[in-house]
Amino acid sequence: MVKIRMRRMGARNHPFYRVVVSDSRQTPTAAALEEIGFYDPRKDPAVVNIDRERYDHWVGQGAQVSDSVRTLVAKG
Repeated sequence: MVKIRMRRMGARNHPFYRVVVSDSRQTPTAAALEEIGFYDPRKDPAVVNIDRERYDHWVGQGAQVSDSVRTLVAKG
């Protein structure tokens, strides 16, 4: 099954997240099928950049969306 979820990047105490499409059987840090955006919570206000066209494409293909990504898309 394919999932759209966040991958944590950045240094300790300085999180940065990439929104990726990946196989749910792999670990979140394994190779992703596609990176469709990012989320930077340390900026004021937080920066969310998600490619809605690719997001809609993957959801149309049956990808499951994590709760945290669903929340970011709803705000965005």
